[in-house]
Amino acid sequence: MFRTIAVVSLSVVLAACVRDAGPQVARVAPPPSAPIPVRAPTPPAPRSVTAPAALAASVASLVRGFDGRVGVAVRSIDQGWTVDSNGDLRLPQQSVSKLWVAMTVLDLRDSGRLQLDDPVTVRREDLTLFHQPIAALVKGEDGYQTTVGGLLQRALTMSDNTANDRLLRFVGGPSAVRAFLQRKGLDNIRFGPGERLLQAQTAGLTWKPDFARGNAFAQARAKLPTLDRIAAFERYISDPPDGAAPIAIANALARLKRGDLLTKASSEYLIGTMESSHTGKQRMRGAVPPGWSFGHKTGTGQDLGRRTAGYNDVGLLIAPDGRSYAIAVMIGDTPKSIPERQALMQAVVASVVANHG
Repeated sequence: MFRTIAVVSLSVVLAACVRDAGPQVARVAPPPSAPIPVRAPTPPAPRSVTAPAALAASVASLVRGFDGRVGVAVRSIDQGWTVDSNGDLRLPQQSVSKLWVAMTVLDLRDSGRLQLDDPVTVRREDLTLFHQPIAALVKGEDGYQTTVGGLLQRALTMSDNTANDRLLRFVGGPSAVRAFLQRKGLDNIRFGPGERLLQAQTAGLTWKPDFARGNAFAQARAKLPTLDRIAAFERYISDPPDGAAPIAIANALARLKRGDLLTKASSEYLIGTMESSHTGKQRMRGAVPPGWSFGHKTGTGQDLGRRTAGYNDVGLLIAPDGRSYAIAVMIGDTPKSIPERQALMQAVVASVVANHG
């Protein structure tokens, strides 16, 4: 299946400043009096050519032979073709959605409404759950003093849930990210309610602040009747509030690389941050050959027995000759082992590399 992208003209929206709503929302500066930097003209859309038949056959075979709900999309940013299998299937993103928070932050930076060195305080009431290394730095009533850029780096390179949720509240909450996605024409990408509510709903729980402390969330989840856990899990994977189609994510990454979503400086900053990510070394990155560069964002959901509600990797693969590919491999539900999931992801990258030429 081959797709092309229609490039749409997007008008720049000057949003009103976000008002201080207490300790959970930081103040965003109003637009400056100086003129807003003009974005460079968007490069013309690449001329669409036929995708490599061997790559299309390989992707189809890999997806067909994998036990689970899986979708794969590969887009050539330079030649304009797309290869996908189940590319329109809306699957859980989990931490892949941190990309959209980062883009919203950088879009506000591009419009002069915030700076990466703006100060932010993370307090105990900001803590979320699961992977949050920043929690160890939050001490006493003063909390942890950092910056917008510091939180963004932690959210993307370490997949820190609390760093991401603090950024999310800083820019105005889920509605601000959804507005960014809509304004940029990033269709078939949902953004959920934030880490706390999303994970509580997936488990079949109602969020309580105590869940952010120690092992309280896991203990509360373990006390739920098995049938309740299964029902909540099934509701999530069948219609994920953070669901997105692999082809939609691949198209979004292609537009990021082409400079269609952010200014040149912000696009390069985000891609560079993705390239320095510390997560998922044995997912797609495990098959990236020497001389190629790769920037990505992983996402991993909760387990229920052998099943996992979302096991993903999406990113930009750049060849030594400068040609690039946007790739999304999303596993919405599978009983396959982690090494088998990683092998699928690496096989997709290996196939792209083998058909590059």
